[in-house]
Amino acid sequence: MSLRWFTKLLLILMLGQGMGLLWGGVLGWFTLLFFSYGSSTVSILYQLREERPPNTQVGSLASDQGLPDSGHLYKLEVGAPYLRVDGKTGEIYTTEIPIDRETLKDCRSLFEGEPCYLEFEVSITDLMKGSAPRLIEGRIEIQDENDNTPQFPSPILSLSIPENTHVGALFPIPLATDKDAGTNGIAEYSLTPAPDTGSLFSLQVAENSDEKVPQLIVLGNLDRELRDSYDLNIKVVDGGEPPRQSSALLRVTVTDTNDNVPKFERSHYEGEMPENSPVGHSVLQVKANDSDMGANGEVTYTLYQPPSTVQRLLSIDRNTGIVFVKGSVDREEVSQLKFYVQARDNGPQAKSSKVLVTIVVKDKNDNSPSIRIREFGLVAHKDGIANISEDMPVGTAVALVEVSDRDEGENAVVTCVVAGDVPFQLRSASDTGSKRKYFLQTTTSLDYERIKEYRIEIVAVDSGNPALSSTNSLKVQVTDINDNSPIFSPSLYEVDFSEENQPGDRVLDVVATDADSGTNAELIYNIISDSSTKGLFEIDRNTGEVHVMNQLDREHREHYEFQVEAIDKGVPSLRGTATVMVRVLDRNDNDPKFMLNGYSFSVMENMPPHSPVGMVTVLDADKGDNAVVHLSVEPDNGKFMIQNGTGTILSSISFDREKESTYTFRLKAVDGGDPPRSSYVGITINVLDENDNAPYVTKPANSSYKFLKPLTSPDTRVEQVEAEDIDMGLNAELVFSITGGNPHGLFHISSTDGEITLAKEFTRKHNGLHRLVVKVSDKGKPSRHTTALVHIFVNETVGNVSVVESLVGHSLYTPLDRDIAGDPDYMRVQRSNILYGSLAGIAGVILVIVAVVVIRHRLQKEAKSGYQAGKKETKDLYTPKQGPKTGKGKKGKKGKAPKPSKPLEEDEEASLQKGLKFNLMNDSDSPRIHLPLNYPPGSPDLGRHYRSNSPLPSIQLQPQSPSASKKHQAVQDLPATNTFVGTGDNNSTGSDQYSDYSYKTNPPKYTTKQVGDHFPSMSGYHSTAYRTNMTWTNGIY
Repeated sequence: MSLRWFTKLLLILMLGQGMGLLWGGVLGWFTLLFFSYGSSTVSILYQLREERPPNTQVGSLASDQGLPDSGHLYKLEVGAPYLRVDGKTGEIYTTEIPIDRETLKDCRSLFEGEPCYLEFEVSITDLMKGSAPRLIEGRIEIQDENDNTPQFPSPILSLSIPENTHVGALFPIPLATDKDAGTNGIAEYSLTPAPDTGSLFSLQVAENSDEKVPQLIVLGNLDRELRDSYDLNIKVVDGGEPPRQSSALLRVTVTDTNDNVPKFERSHYEGEMPENSPVGHSVLQVKANDSDMGANGEVTYTLYQPPSTVQRLLSIDRNTGIVFVKGSVDREEVSQLKFYVQARDNGPQAKSSKVLVTIVVKDKNDNSPSIRIREFGLVAHKDGIANISEDMPVGTAVALVEVSDRDEGENAVVTCVVAGDVPFQLRSASDTGSKRKYFLQTTTSLDYERIKEYRIEIVAVDSGNPALSSTNSLKVQVTDINDNSPIFSPSLYEVDFSEENQPGDRVLDVVATDADSGTNAELIYNIISDSSTKGLFEIDRNTGEVHVMNQLDREHREHYEFQVEAIDKGVPSLRGTATVMVRVLDRNDNDPKFMLNGYSFSVMENMPPHSPVGMVTVLDADKGDNAVVHLSVEPDNGKFMIQNGTGTILSSISFDREKESTYTFRLKAVDGGDPPRSSYVGITINVLDENDNAPYVTKPANSSYKFLKPLTSPDTRVEQVEAEDIDMGLNAELVFSITGGNPHGLFHISSTDGEITLAKEFTRKHNGLHRLVVKVSDKGKPSRHTTALVHIFVNETVGNVSVVESLVGHSLYTPLDRDIAGDPDYMRVQRSNILYGSLAGIAGVILVIVAVVVIRHRLQKEAKSGYQAGKKETKDLYTPKQGPKTGKGKKGKKGKAPKPSKPLEEDEEASLQKGLKFNLMNDSDSPRIHLPLNYPPGSPDLGRHYRSNSPLPSIQLQPQSPSASKKHQAVQDLPATNTFVGTGDNNSTGSDQYSDYSYKTNPPKYTTKQVGDHFPSMSGYHSTAYRTNMTWTNGIY
């Protein structure tokens, strides 16, 4: 950014500040406070009034900062939850949470006139350039709105003013507060006096540090005895537009001076006291009031000049004025007490007053009440028994009760009640003189069938202390009417009835009873049938015996419900009903039934034993034990089991799809009936494939090779790698690739069918043996693979097949990470090794021939010696004799039989196994290979000829520079590039057609997983190795 451009921007902003910008109806001023030239931080200022609605635009960062509205990402870093930023345009908006200036954390403690700011930060990232984000720091000045009403600290304000205060005195009034500021704050106070206060008070507002302080002015004389309080209305108004206001009640209390005498609430106090009242018993309380305040209004009580009797029997509490018993009171001694009580205040000039108190002593209750029961109305009494019909209305009186007491006062006041839970009560008839009369009447309807007679006990209690009582009784007999309906017991009959019944079989008997007597209790039975049971059941009208008329089937309907009724013979007749529920019991007449005719489940192979493979559902239309089904597997070969209760089929084996992909068996369901019933269903288990088998190569054999001439043209088919995978689907789809032995890129393999073709023309350095490491992978997840070796011998001719086979044999034990790709240096060394090996083989053959000739000569010499007595002639003169048992060359001890010699083939294999050793030297890049020498070069048939006589010796040749630790090993130094050369024909062939000797080697360094899961031809692979010094010239030995 240039300085000239920066100056222009400042001028534009200064002009814009005078114009003003309207953002969505909200005045938002944009002012550039700080712009750091060359810096990535910009500070700006916006203005916004508080309490704006959601989505009000505050400003646009893109336009304000001169940035395009696209290609940038805006992100709000600070400012939530009040603000949000549009990520593309940089426009700042308000959110659903309103901005309240008075509740913002940074604006709560501001002084008058200080601005309120809401800070925000926004990061801007240029998505086109990918540069580092810029940070914009900004503040929003939140301008005040008149959204708060001024409030007094309480709706009722209290102010105390002493009486006789001089006119013009000022008393401060509690201040009102307003959360708004500035012109929206408190503007004025006003006072509205009540009409009856006259002109005693006025309001004055003083200014104190820009704060308005209201004060009350006393304009007249105050007298608390005339009026102790005044209620005024004070109002406060703010300066907002429109203004807000509130008011409070100003209660002025006038305080007092001691100018009043205590005054009793009564002019004469009267009370009663029972005789024998305990000491401390409270009799009465006197109370006097003093209109003065403070100590002038505090009153104490004393007995004023009491008589000796009063002084002995009574006392008074000085603070409460309670008169209580001090001594024992006897009414026969004194029946009334009179005395004065004095009330005195505690002022400096104490004032007092007195009042008369009269106390009457009450008599002790020593007489019990008396009760008299008389006949009344239509209910006749005979021998002390009242007879009443059960249909008499409620409130009928059965007797008149008269109660009296000889005591006086409360002791003569008698309460009379009916004891016990009976449907009778007493109703007052009269209360004159010393006797009280009551009606004994019914409270509820009487029921003869429920209760035939009552014993009514009447209790009278006086109001004495302690109370005295007396009792009297009356027997009431209830006469019967037909007012009861027949009742079935129980009202619900539940009966179990077996299905497959015979029509007419008895189901149950229903019985109803009637609490009435005579004809009112004689009953007739009927069935109230609905459409579902009509004609199915019948009932005997006299006995209530119910029969079924058809055969029932539980599977069709499990229960039946109908009503029976009983009608009495009363006039009018009454009836009662009951419900009959017949549950049809099950018989085992249904076979278990599987939900499907057959089940087919799919499971993954290699699932662990006892895993669920499927679930079956079997139902039995029967019930109870007849519906309890037991499942079993048939035939039970131990591969599957079934969980009874859940129907879950479990496997007892781990599945292998390649061994068996489908299992079929039957499930047998047997119910618990007697006799049981059963059914079968077929089960098919399909085993889904898992990628648990690696591919295996069927062609070519690892020990075979393909002969190619150097002039072979590109795209020529070289070999076809064939492999199989016993999995299915993608797990069996194979992918071929060359992973080693192709450093020059001479060969290409088709990833789909494994066809190897020549990709480039051969050059002279490519002559020799090439070993391609082919990886065969399937498409399973995870993928499995195997490795195959494809040998290709490039030369004009194949002069010595055994040499090529030896090279292939070496290749099988050469590490796979070393390329064998036709290096001529490697062939020259190999020829020398073969030459040395051939010479050693010829020498060995000669030695064998000489040994045979010597042995045959000795045998012929012994044969010419003639017949020896007692000596058995040998059948074969050409069979060599065994050496003496104590020969020097034998390892056995004297006296022990010689060990039988090993078969020839075992000796050969052991010799080959022992001689074939492979090591990678730590001090050389080339491998060292130890091979046995079996037959001379170019003479495989000769080696086969001598196989039956004796194994060929193994000739161990020393390397040129043997190490001390390996001087007894036969070592062959190979070229650094592991190049094999030799001759062969134009056909890919293995060594099986040239030798019968079996290669048995020590375990190779690389497992069969590296060179293939199997070596199909290795078990019959025969090879010879020679240490020769053969040279390569124009491809001819």
